[in-house]
Formats: sequence, C-alpha cells, structure tokens
Amino acid sequence: MKTVITGCCGFPTARGKYYSVFKTVELQNTFYDLPSVEWASSIRKEAPQGFSFAVKAWQVLTHPSTSPTWRRMRRKPGGNPEGYGFLKPSRENIQALEKTLEVARALDAFIVVFQTPASMPFNQDVVKWVDEFFEQAVSMSGSVKYGWEPRGEWARAPVLKELLSKHGVIHVTDLLKARPVFHGGVVYTRLHGLGEGEVNYSYKYTDKDLEELALILKEMNFNTAYVMFNNVSMLGDASRFKQVCGKVLGEDARVE
Repeated sequence: MKTVITGCCGFPTARGKYYSVFKTVELQNTFYDLPSVEWASSIRKEAPQGFSFAVKAWQVLTHPSTSPTWRRMRRKPGGNPEGYGFLKPSRENIQALEKTLEVARALDAFIVVFQTPASMPFNQDVVKWVDEFFEQAVSMSGSVKYGWEPRGEWARAPVLKELLSKHGVIHVTDLLKARPVFHGGVVYTRLHGLGEGEVNYSYKYTDKDLEELALILKEMNFNTAYVMFNNVSMLGDASRFKQVCGKVLGEDARVE
C-alpha cells in the first residue's frame, strides 16, 4: 500500500501546533545558516515519536559564494570561496557536506535535499564533477537519502536520469509541473506555487489543483511520497491536501 505524507518547507506555525497536524517537515534554516548539532538534537527530542525530518542542504554546497543568498549567512565557511557551490567535488564542499550530515544525523533525518540554482552551468566538465560529488556523497551518507532539485538547464538535461539512478538520488520536482525521472520508490515533491516562472510563493492552491496533485500520485508507482508545500499559504494548503488526497486515493493509500 502507498503512503503519502504531507508537510511544509519550514514551520509556518508554532512547532507544538505543527506537530499535532503533520508528521514531517523540511527544515529551511539548514540552508541559510547551518545550525549546531546541539540544536538539532534538541529539536529531535522535542518532536513526537514517528515525526520525520528532511534537511535542505547548506547553501554553500549548491550556491557559489557570489550568490545573493550568501549575504544572509552570519557565519561564512572557511577555505577557498571558489571551492563552494554547484555540487563540486572539492575539499570545501565535501567538508560542508560532512557538517550537514552531522546535523541530519542528530535529527535522525531521512533525507538531505540539494536545490541547485538555475545559474548552475551545464557542460561535460560539470557533469563529471556532479558525478564525482555524488560518488563521494553516497559513501558518506549512511542511512540518509539524498534528493536533488535541479533548476534551469539541469532540470531538462538528458543525462539527469543516468546520474540520479547511478547514485540512487531522488529527483525532486514540483509534481504539478514535472514528473521525476528517477525516484527509487520514494517520491519527494516540493510545491512552489503555480504560474509563470519556477516559483510563485504567493500562490494559493485551489481545490482543483489539490485534486489534480492527488490524481497524479494515484497514477504513480511508489512506496512513500512526501508532499512538501513551499508557499505563503502552505499551512492551510497542506492541511486541505491531506483531506483531498484521502478522498481521492481512498483505500489505495495511507495518507498522513
């Protein structure tokens, strides 16, 4: 039987209230400023049994030091700035990944999600270094899964399926816009709103949108699907989707 687990990208309400409604969350603070292992351990202890955490990978792994998102970082990483971002198999990136995994393990997180920007170049050199990066990353992961949400040219690259399947990395997409080329039995979708462009955070999903999403999941083959809303109205939209999904999938799935 399929399992569909719905949550949000970040806590849109008090954590205690959130825990009473949802069983998963994708932490966003891990992207901007990687928190301490002590903080992660305290959040794990605070959350109820059976609650699962996803970790958005530290931005230094995916975004170069010239990215505007680096300006929000209070504690800049050391080493050569050129060694960061774009999933390079550099010493700086591998050390940053190890720190990210330390936090993920303290949370007992099930996945680390890499979101690369549209500015990430696509050419044979970059294909090679992404391949090398995931080769090393998988050897370090233990029980933690990896997901990759590429944007720009990489999102449409023919080589993407080969790379993901080779390393067992989940292709993260917005299911209302694109199907994953590889998921290995675990679907992970991030919903950024509809409209022109890759994101529209102000968008509020209609009942029709949510029914369409549930129908897509009904047609797909998987063991577990994580449906993560990432828009301004995500608290209400995610709650409504659980109800809609339960009606559409019925006895064919367990909806949490």
